[in-house]
Amino acid sequence: MIQKLVFKNTLLFSFILIFSCGNSATTKVGPEKLSIENNTSESTILTGADNLKENLNLLKNKKIGIVTNQTGILSNGTHLVDYLLSEKIKIKTIFAPEHGFRGTADAGELIKDGKDTQTGLPIISLYGNNKKPKPEQLKGIEILIFDLQDVGARFYTYISSLHYVMEACAENNIPLLVLDRPNPNGNIVDGPILESEFHSFVGMHEIPVLHGMTIGEYAKMINGEKWLSNGVQCNLSVISCKNYNRKMSYSLPVKPSPNLPNDQSINLYASLCFFEGTNVSVGRGTDKQFQIYGSPFLPKSNFSFTPKPNLGAKDPIYNGKLCYGEDLTKAKKVSRLELQWLIKAYNETADKTKFFNSFFTKLAGTKKLQQQIESGFSEVEIRASWQEDLENFKVIREKYLIY
Repeated sequence: MIQKLVFKNTLLFSFILIFSCGNSATTKVGPEKLSIENNTSESTILTGADNLKENLNLLKNKKIGIVTNQTGILSNGTHLVDYLLSEKIKIKTIFAPEHGFRGTADAGELIKDGKDTQTGLPIISLYGNNKKPKPEQLKGIEILIFDLQDVGARFYTYISSLHYVMEACAENNIPLLVLDRPNPNGNIVDGPILESEFHSFVGMHEIPVLHGMTIGEYAKMINGEKWLSNGVQCNLSVISCKNYNRKMSYSLPVKPSPNLPNDQSINLYASLCFFEGTNVSVGRGTDKQFQIYGSPFLPKSNFSFTPKPNLGAKDPIYNGKLCYGEDLTKAKKVSRLELQWLIKAYNETADKTKFFNSFFTKLAGTKKLQQQIESGFSEVEIRASWQEDLENFKVIREKYLIY
């Protein structure tokens, strides 16, 4: 079923495709509820990019911009850019987030503008000093498509790029089409809510560490809650996934970024990423990124590793130094934000004054978490301090859920 809207600045139809898994279901669009019939018997999850095929007529003879990277692929393995070019869609510019268009750059590495060697299309980086597309970079673009695979964590910067892209589209009167993808951590809503004074590129909005939304749902929340500058709203449409609900497990077909190599790392990412604000390594410079942790300052143990430069970590923390810690490659899948490893590492570090650094507060979105750990709060006590804010967030979130 297709719900049709009208673009404010063109005669082109805007569209939102909304699918659900059962024979019939209730799908939420803002506060309204629509009864959606879905008679398909197929079980394969189809992303928004797969469902774009049915609506190519809306892109014909239009100049298109695309925000994407290596994750922007169809279920048959074809990249969205290549598919659209094969369908004679006019792509004017590719915009690339952190890690670049091909997804090979280090976290935080400056990405330069250039051309894609395979297609010859111009690439503009949306990282570093140019996080928000400039008017001159959007000139001539009639529709902007956003297709990035998120992993459901507040500090994973693809949703920060989404914010700035939506803001630029709103300010330049350009319709934005978000192609939705499943959130591999889509059934987890957990962690401290970001406090407004700690807004940064690794925390743009007052949400928990794990928000439990797809990127399409999140775009609707940004718009609906008027989080863009000056309360502007983007002319937004979402093409949703088919045969998907958030209780399903979802294995990503490609790495979303260089240091998330598999399902285990993606599942543990939010819990272990707090170590990036400490003197503990999360395995950058190994082949077990975000599945191990350790440092030269933790007690000697049966598990150790030595980080060395590799793809996505040209100069990893503790490069060439022996680190002791814990191997979580076989750990049971987590269903919440886990603090046990962070608290354990803090307690086992001899010089605790050097454990945390200033980045930790940005990741946590609050000073309270560090203070609680330093004061000896238990994980149960820390988690209890989140619950009221989490329940309030879930009420707001409910308005924007599609699945």
